[in-house]
Amino acid sequence: MKHFIVEITYLVPVEALAEILPHHRAFLQTGYERGLLLLSGPQSPRVGGMVVARAESLEKLQAFFKDDPYQQNKVAEYRYVEFEPVKHQAFLADWVNPD
Repeated sequence: MKHFIVEITYLVPVEALAEILPHHRAFLQTGYERGLLLLSGPQSPRVGGMVVARAESLEKLQAFFKDDPYQQNKVAEYRYVEFEPVKHQAFLADWVNPD
């Protein structure tokens, strides 16, 4: 598995996301259920969000996020940063090294 930080940057004022936000969070829940996501939440100040994710490849993670209501409604852009976790809390061992 490859690990990523996904930076989501809003293209509209945060107030314009009110109707889409519940759908975005429901979409993210599917990523948690599939074991792709570890953490997610808004940046402070609320100019976007951050996600800690894993996937077999960057392309598979990008394919997952194509279904995000934010992306489908063109209200956010995404930046993917791959990294190799070399240190982690012991309770994350199965998530970091699932094989």
